[in-house]
Amino acid sequence: MLDYVAPIQDMRFVLERVVGLDRLRALPGCGELSSDVVGAVLEEAGTLAAEVLSPLYASGDRETSRLENGIVRTPAGWKEAFDRFVEAGWMGLPFDPTHGGQGLPWTIATPVSEMWNAANLGFALCPMLTQGAAELLAAHGSAWQQRTFLRPIVEGRWTGTMNLTEPQAGSDLGAIRARAVPDGEHFRITGQKIYITYGDHDLAENIVHLVLARIAGAPEGVKGISLFAVPKRLVGADGSLGPANDVRCVSLEHKMGIRASPTAVLAYGDGGGATGYLIGEANRGLEYMFTMMNNERQAVGLQGVAAAERAYQLARAYARSRIQGRDAAAGEERVTIIRHPDVRRMLMTMKAQLEAMRAFVYDVAAELDRSRRHSDPEERRQSQMLVDFLTPVVKAWCTDLGSEIASLGIQVHGGMGFIEETGAAQIYRDVRITAIYEGTNGIQARDLVGRKLLREGGETARRFLAAVDATAASLAARSDSDFAAIRRALGTAAKDLGTATAWLLEHGAGAPAAAATGATPYLRLVGSVAGGWLMARSALAAADLEEDQPEFSRSKIATARFYAEQILPLSATLLSQITNGPESTMALGEDQF
Repeated sequence: MLDYVAPIQDMRFVLERVVGLDRLRALPGCGELSSDVVGAVLEEAGTLAAEVLSPLYASGDRETSRLENGIVRTPAGWKEAFDRFVEAGWMGLPFDPTHGGQGLPWTIATPVSEMWNAANLGFALCPMLTQGAAELLAAHGSAWQQRTFLRPIVEGRWTGTMNLTEPQAGSDLGAIRARAVPDGEHFRITGQKIYITYGDHDLAENIVHLVLARIAGAPEGVKGISLFAVPKRLVGADGSLGPANDVRCVSLEHKMGIRASPTAVLAYGDGGGATGYLIGEANRGLEYMFTMMNNERQAVGLQGVAAAERAYQLARAYARSRIQGRDAAAGEERVTIIRHPDVRRMLMTMKAQLEAMRAFVYDVAAELDRSRRHSDPEERRQSQMLVDFLTPVVKAWCTDLGSEIASLGIQVHGGMGFIEETGAAQIYRDVRITAIYEGTNGIQARDLVGRKLLREGGETARRFLAAVDATAASLAARSDSDFAAIRRALGTAAKDLGTATAWLLEHGAGAPAAAATGATPYLRLVGSVAGGWLMARSALAAADLEEDQPEFSRSKIATARFYAEQILPLSATLLSQITNGPESTMALGEDQF
């Protein structure tokens, strides 16, 4: 398999010229973020990704993690790679220095995380969950919990997990049965959790499980769920590690992909109850867990971008080197397949959608930083509303496209793509879970329409569309044909999104089936328009580089035009799917399937 090389030039272009490094520097605590500083961070991360993590990607998949005599062992080389990752301080990049972090904004942590996931998605799952756990504890943990658990997690000495799912309770968290019984200043946790990513491993000295469970007498359903910190090893008053807690790994799942990542079945309380510490107030556990879940939803969307990048790099290299067929237009025999129009179509589709996704995820990360750091409370509020509205789109649109782009990568390889040795198949196998993680993409779509669009009466959707319209107006100042084509396509797609939004606002509240059946195409439409919006901004920014970087500038503008002409026109189909209503979808009886 071709090793991964971080696309640092493109990452810097998006950060500095599309998202806008100047806007980021204007936020409190970000004044030192010069272009040189950002470049140094990305270069250092790219070196670790390429030289340490990427070479372990295929070997880890072949070897897998394994459970041996009660001990989970990760593949050869992973412990050493994790130690280097921790020693360099990467785990704490976006966290407060008072907790051992480096205090950088999420906008900078995002491309760094993209590198880890593109280089070795199975490895990167551990830091991803750990950072989500740190985010939760920083927001909701008590002073003692932050002293005891948060700092070792931020420093990377300990890792964190999310314990939601049970055999009878997948996405329906109201069906959780794990129990918590008071025992002095802590609780005794009993029950079983499944699908726990990095639920056990040999990389760090301790693991802090964040576990949803019910206290005796709590209300049924989601209103009776509490959240507990349950360490794998007990912790003394001075922070020293004690004996093992009453939690054990029963088995590891045998999976289609991410096989190097240990996905554990955990049993709590075989010996009387695992020691757990209540986070926040009783019965508010799901509310607190959403802090971690939203962090993970953005992180999982980024996994879609990362897998797409790796699939594109692999397909591009193969297309440049594979000799097959005849170039009919030029009359040449036996040419590389990148000369064939259909291969170009696939590569351009991969490249354009990948660049749109990357810019979109980075832009949402910048809004997240504005929601936390801006000095004006109203600006913070509006940025948070936009982040809330777009988070399900980041998660679902980017993971759907990540799978589609990985599949296209296999197609570019032809028959060789179906052979494991090329590496294209592993990327597809690995990325496929991302559309299921953190609430399936159908759940994300229902969240977007039900909780975000309808509940707030379309306020944020209209503000988003206004920003798209403003960019389309800026394109009118450019007279050449590329920008005219981009402006026309973006304007049409934005109009389709506006029509779909108005239709759902009119019909969705009174017709739940209409909202439910239209939710997934609506999310896809929001994502497609967001991608077109960011690609238009990218083209405008690239035009300013025409004199100094003519080839790079030309590539960016041409890719943006391809997106406008080949991707954005799908908005008409999506609009039709939304506004045709649920009748044909719900027409058959259950026994007719």
